[in-house]
Amino acid sequence: MNLRGRNKINPEFSMSSMTDIVFLLLVFFLLTSPAIAPNALDLILPKAKGKTTQVQKASVSITKAGAYYINNERVSEYNIEEELNKLLSGQSEPTIILRAEEGVPIEDAVFVMDIANKNNFKVVLAVRPD
Repeated sequence: MNLRGRNKINPEFSMSSMTDIVFLLLVFFLLTSPAIAPNALDLILPKAKGKTTQVQKASVSITKAGAYYINNERVSEYNIEEELNKLLSGQSEPTIILRAEEGVPIEDAVFVMDIANKNNFKVVLAVRPD
């Protein structure tokens, strides 16, 4: 008499539940990652040693493409002085944080520094920590 069990154990492992979890995590991180810095410009700043300041009055950003931004709003090269005067009028210590992307021609940064010098604005150059 041949008595064998009819129930055999299947040694294979189903990965479908694991892949579902991985895809759900992927979707979660893709949806929440833009919420970290929604209005920030993606600039690669030059490296330097020094301390950073948390006081920010006005931020002027210059991209490699030659675009100028004041507090994340794009402005033309000809309207920078007017916009900065509007933004910084009435402040006791008007300060500009200059964020020039790595590789931007020095002439573009000097252009903004010249505007700040004419209007007696203090300029702080933003850099990446070393």
